[in-house]
Amino acid sequence: MNLANNEVFNLEYNTERPQLIIPEYGRHFQKMVDYAMSIENDEERNKVAQSIISVMGNLQPHFRDVPDFQHKLWDQLFIMSDFKLKVDSPYPITTKEMLLERPEPLGYPQNYPKYRFYGNNIKQMIDVAMSWEKGDKRDGLEYAIANHMKKCYLNWNKDTVEDKIIFKHLHELSDGEIDLAVEGEHLTDSGQFLKNRPAKQNSNRSNNKKNTNNRNTNRGKKRY
Repeated sequence: MNLANNEVFNLEYNTERPQLIIPEYGRHFQKMVDYAMSIENDEERNKVAQSIISVMGNLQPHFRDVPDFQHKLWDQLFIMSDFKLKVDSPYPITTKEMLLERPEPLGYPQNYPKYRFYGNNIKQMIDVAMSWEKGDKRDGLEYAIANHMKKCYLNWNKDTVEDKIIFKHLHELSDGEIDLAVEGEHLTDSGQFLKNRPAKQNSNRSNNKKNTNNRNTNRGKKRY
């Protein structure tokens, strides 16, 4: 009885243990790494490190074919040792300073298009079209761009839009290089772009109405 009480009172809780550096591997791996750091013999310490890397790889066999997978394991080993493990690594050793180094901030594109509902990529598409030689291929791309612009325009809760408005915007965004109005083109009918939208809205309204009716009919019922 006394032995059982001693085991209960001597339980080691996780809150009393050192915090795990990489929790995914668990505490036993952390103890293995700590044991490797305690070995004084360089050759023996290298063997233990190789064994730890082998077991780490066995835990993630689906990553075996990923490029630099072994390099990643060695980096994780040094991270778990707080970069204090002195072993011969087959890869350049990542230092703590390199890991904590903040990357350069990415430049966010500050584009302020006149017609935002077309998106930022539409200008790049128009520039590509203008860089092509005139011909059937370029004509097809220009027509596809105009249709895409019409679809984007209608996404802004518009019921319809005349083709001449799309042609005018395309002419303006291309600095006068593309003028489909002169060529007498006709874009896809607005109904083709909107045909799925009313059905979806009506189904949502009917579902909401049905749920409301169910709540009203069940409100006066007794529950036993």
